[in-house]
Amino acid sequence: MISIKSAVLGLGLSVAMAGVSSAGTELRYSEAGPNRGARAKALQYFLDEASRRTDGELTFDVHWGGALLKWSAALNGIAAGAADMGTVIAPYAPKQLQGLAIGDLPISSSDTWVGLRAMHELLTTNAQLKDFLAKENVVFLSNFTSTGTQFECTGDHKIEKVEDFDGLTVRATGTVGKALNEIGANVVNMTFDKVYQALDSGLVDCAAGYYYTNRAFRHYEIINHITEANWGQVGGFALIMNKHVWEDLPPEHQEAVMAAGSNMVDEFARIQLATINDVKAGLASGEIGRKVPVVPLAEEERVKLLALSDKYVQKWIDDMTGRGYDGQGIWDEYAGLVDKYAAELDAKGYPWDR
Repeated sequence: MISIKSAVLGLGLSVAMAGVSSAGTELRYSEAGPNRGARAKALQYFLDEASRRTDGELTFDVHWGGALLKWSAALNGIAAGAADMGTVIAPYAPKQLQGLAIGDLPISSSDTWVGLRAMHELLTTNAQLKDFLAKENVVFLSNFTSTGTQFECTGDHKIEKVEDFDGLTVRATGTVGKALNEIGANVVNMTFDKVYQALDSGLVDCAAGYYYTNRAFRHYEIINHITEANWGQVGGFALIMNKHVWEDLPPEHQEAVMAAGSNMVDEFARIQLATINDVKAGLASGEIGRKVPVVPLAEEERVKLLALSDKYVQKWIDDMTGRGYDGQGIWDEYAGLVDKYAAELDAKGYPWDR
């Protein structure tokens, strides 16, 4: 097996990382997001749970806000050993994380827990996707999701049917942005920190977003309408570990980390769903700061939006097949897992309510 020191090619791991099988191991975690909000709470839960399950033998030095690695450098940095583990997002390494990007393709369910659970089971059990990530020298541990996509509009703009996108300037990214461009929207791609100003200045008429970002970025101050489209989720969003560091962990520590990752999926879903309900209630009552109407998109219109995504699903399948994997088989398994957890939710409710 390649040693950790040779794997990092002189980048220099800490003494703790060179002996990850010993007691009292501290691992460096790179997180490009801030130390606040639902995702930060869930990540801290994961780290605390992993430490608890190893009786404190595993501890973590978290570098928040991109202090160690920015989003664009996260995968390569973790693979090389500049960090032992961290969070990655598929679009920042589209070829290297193409397998993970399956989570960014719109699926039949927009439920946060369903999406998280389906992706977690797929990435922890599918041998082809595990191999895909292993070739990048990383191991999947757990995952996040953005929740369902909604549309926030200013002025008199509102989206009640698919045809309403025609002629609107809309902030959107990924598959959603590509699909909207095809049906006549003028799509603008920008990070969330710039969306408020873009909406306020009239640079964009509407923005694809999420309930938790509506509150976090105070978009409720300037929008007049939210269309609850629940169009897919951004699920190519993972916690990973350097493969060599992972292999040097004793089996009981590997088991503890994986158990913590599975538990975190439920915890993150619980936090996110509570946030969604809180934000929707605040928008309806005005307690969030201002009343904003939230109108569900008719199901027949939502079906049309999902149909717009079909060609991008097929492209992912073809691209993965071209790289030597069973793209159709992986997609079918993912779709089956989405249906499985949607059915479980219908029958039993959320785990924390059972």
